[in-house]
Formats: sequence, C-alpha cells, structure tokens
Amino acid sequence: MYEIIQKLHSGWAYLAFLVLVIAVVNSLIGLVSKKEFTEKDRKISLFGLAAIHTQLLIGIIVYFVSPLGFSSLGQMKDTALRLTSLEHPLMNIIGITLITIGWMKHKKLTTSESKFKTFSIYYGLGLLLILSKIPWNLWF
Repeated sequence: MYEIIQKLHSGWAYLAFLVLVIAVVNSLIGLVSKKEFTEKDRKISLFGLAAIHTQLLIGIIVYFVSPLGFSSLGQMKDTALRLTSLEHPLMNIIGITLITIGWMKHKKLTTSESKFKTFSIYYGLGLLLILSKIPWNLWF
C-alpha cells in the first residue's frame, strides 16, 4: 500500500508543479503587461491551489503510512532521513500556506494589478520553498 501511495505522491508532484508554474508565470505576465484580471486568470490560480493542496493531502497520507514514519525523526544526523521526514514536509507546508494566503488575499483586492502582484509574490515564494526541499535524487 505504501509503495502505491508514494508513487502517486511522486507522480502527482509533476502535475502540481506544472500547474503551479503556469499560475506563477500567468500572474507575472499579467503584472508586467498590465492586463485585466479575468475569470481565466482566477481559474488558473485556483487550479494551482487545488493541485498543491491535493499534493499535500497525498503527502500527509504517505508520511503516516511510511514504514519509517515517526521513528526516523530521532535520526537527525542522517541527512537523507532528515530531508524526507522533517525538512521536506515542513518547508512544503510553509510553501502551501503562503500559496493559500495569496489565494485568500486576492479575494479582498479590487484592482487587477494588485491581484496579479499578490499571486506573483505568494505563489512564487511558495513555489520556491517547495522547490528548495524536493528530494531531487528520488524525483528523477
């Protein structure tokens, strides 16, 4: 069971990463070109939010069904175990929190420029945090 969920987590990561990159690039293009924020832009950002939250839920399941589970938390000298059991989940939760804050903040904004700027900053920072702690040696 663990292997299936772990492969789902790894596979979904590609889709979530792609959708999130599209959302960040779309917001940067909208900000730079000073275009009007449309329903299409909102949906792109919403798909990024949904994809990354789905990845979080799958990741939480992986974490709790992992054969190592919480037992690996006592082995902080092993960098690979520390990355997968502490750093990766913690930084991703912080990154996803930033993305969620960006989504919530955009709802209160009225101008297109402020919406694109909010998405660019919060989604961009969230993406950078997530990318900083991906276990790249396990991903490819």
